[in-house]
Formats: sequence, C-alpha cells, structure tokens
Amino acid sequence: MQETKRVIFDTDIGIDDAMALLFLHYSPLVELVAITTVMGNASIEDTTLNALYVRARFGIDAPVYRGAGAPRGPALGEGYPDFVHGRNGLGDIARSVPDAGLSPLSAAEAMVALAQDHPGELSLVAVGRLTNVAMALDLCPEFPQLIKEVVVMGGVFAFAGQGGNVSPVAEANIGGDPAAADRVFSSGMRTTIVGLDVTHATQMDEAFIAALRERAGDAGDFIHETTRCYFDFHERSTGDRICPIHDSSAVACLLRPELYQTRSLAVRVVTDGIAKGQTIAGAADAPYLVDAWRDVPPCKVCSGVDGDAVRQLYLETLSRAG
Repeated sequence: MQETKRVIFDTDIGIDDAMALLFLHYSPLVELVAITTVMGNASIEDTTLNALYVRARFGIDAPVYRGAGAPRGPALGEGYPDFVHGRNGLGDIARSVPDAGLSPLSAAEAMVALAQDHPGELSLVAVGRLTNVAMALDLCPEFPQLIKEVVVMGGVFAFAGQGGNVSPVAEANIGGDPAAADRVFSSGMRTTIVGLDVTHATQMDEAFIAALRERAGDAGDFIHETTRCYFDFHERSTGDRICPIHDSSAVACLLRPELYQTRSLAVRVVTDGIAKGQTIAGAADAPYLVDAWRDVPPCKVCSGVDGDAVRQLYLETLSRAG
C-alpha cells in the first residue's frame, strides 16, 4: 500500500495553484498539514485571500499561513501577471471573505515549527516563488535534515529544446526570486524540480475541463469558472485553447514519481544580468573551469513525463469530489 504523504503546500495561489490545491485535498494519499502563501501570481494580500477562500469553499482542514510579500533579491520583471490569472489571481471570480482561518505565524516560521514537530515526516510542495522556503532555511540551518522531501514546480532546463516563459531561459517562479531559488536548490534538501520541460508536455484542453465539470461536482465547476481567463490568455498567445498543467504536475510527481524521468544534477540559478532566473544544471564532479557546481548537492530534475497518465490521475482524483 502506498504511504500517505503529509504535505505543506507553499503557493502563490492563482488558477493553476488552486487546481493543485484541490488535487492534494481530494487525494486519498495526502494529509494536508498547512497552506503557506507567497506573492507571485498576485499580491500577497490576494494570494492569501485566495487560499482562505478555497479552503473555506471546499472544507479543507489545514491552516493558512501568510508568507513573503516581496522577493529576497532582484526579480525578473515587476508587478503581477493579471493578464494570465486575472486581477485577483483566480480569474476574477467573485470571492467571499472568510471569517477565519489565517494563523498568526509567518509562512517560514510555520514551516520550521512543523518540521521540528514532525522531523522527517513532511513533504513540501512549492509551486510559487521560493522566498518562504529560503527564509525557513535562514531561520533553521537544520531545516534540510528535518524535511523529508521537497517538490518544486519551477525552472526550465532546455530538455527537448524547451525554453522559458518569462525570458528565453527563465521560468516565472524562479525568475520571480532567483536568489531564493539558488539558495533552495543548493541547500542539500532532497529536492525534485518539476520544470517547464515536463509541464509543457502535460496539456489540458476544454474537453478535459468538461470532463471535470461532469465528474467533480463543485470542484469541477470552480475549475471551469477560474480557467476561462487562463484559456483566454493561452488562446491569445498560441491560437489554441490548450494550457500546460503546471502546478498540478508537482503534485502528480509527489504522488506518482514513476510517471516522471529524472536526472541527478547540481542546479544553480543565475541571479543577475541578461540570464537572470535561468536554472543551470551541471554535474557536481565535472572538471569545470568554474566552481559554481562543485560540491553542490544534487537535485532530481524532471526530464520526461507520461502526460496522459498525469491527466488521468488528476481526473480520477478530482472525481472523488463529485
């Protein structure tokens, strides 16, 4: 029998983040321990409100902790991608304001406290900028040994020619706080990186959303409503109403790692200049003329995926909501 994953979900909750949160919530293999918020798809005020709203609407029994409202270092770009996720991050759907649910600790403080209370038991799924995780590392040098595993949606490594989505070489979550990402990827935590190389190979279309509406009850209706904005953006960009399944891919990798091919590589992030936000993977023991990758603990970097199986896993899991 597959073990239950006890999960901290770190999120800049926008449209695809909300889909990933519901994926975790309805999985019989997940105990959701905490939701931590960070700025990214929208302001920290909006991402925190979005987390509280989704938590209340779907009866998610996990506390919400507000996290960082600004990156720890220079970021690639300014403002928030309202042209993708809408002004409020959830496709501009109407949201009620929950009466309660926000816990007093900061996101980084909560990560550390939970890891200290449950050493070696918690999986951290991070699908936004890695600012909160880097702050937790600053607060607790033993954090890498306390966390069981980290699965990050972010980065791009040019496998099969895949490029970035905020520059030719950078992905949005990493470009939004390159210094934090470099800190996390070189920390020694047991980290799997689920980048654009595999999320762009895992697509959803309107037929997929229609199947969710048919089988997933209110969760399917919610996903349909919020993804109108998301599909409109991708149609303007590519001419097709087809979207990558970004953040839910990190959840799929957590639950079914055998669906992904990975490589063990040392990963560094460019923090300034024309390549800011680029994730560069190298071999820790290679005789490079620079020391940047030497003695850097390796991450598992996803290089391939069974996209059909990921879509089926998502649909079967969300069907439990119906």
